[in-house]
Amino acid sequence: MINFNYETDFNLENEEAFTDWLSAVIVSEKKNEGEINYIFCDDEYLHKINVEYLNHDTLTDIISFDYTVGNELNGDIFVSIERVEDNAKDFNVSFDEELKRVLAHGILHYCGYKDKTDKDAELMRSKEDEKIIMFHVKR
Repeated sequence: MINFNYETDFNLENEEAFTDWLSAVIVSEKKNEGEINYIFCDDEYLHKINVEYLNHDTLTDIISFDYTVGNELNGDIFVSIERVEDNAKDFNVSFDEELKRVLAHGILHYCGYKDKTDKDAELMRSKEDEKIIMFHVKR
């Protein structure tokens, strides 16, 4: 079950389309869908989590807490809408595309993909691109 929660004024349009897409992303990685909670928030909210739980005094676009058990993906994915907006401008892409990239990124972490090394980050970016394309494919 994929849930969307809001700690800011943002509201995801067409939650059903995003839920269907994220479920398909999980299946495409041969994983099972458990309970995944997306929490949309602002920079301040996510910064507090970053400092308190990860001891990182920086802004970030996404923090995911992975509670996956075996092949069943479970977790909480916090997304700063302010960072997504800024990143979209920085990368010269639409807000919608950058949001999809971030949403897929969290799921891909749960699937075991990393992004700390250049090689891992390259694979992660490739997987994000692959999953974004899936959003536009009719199922």
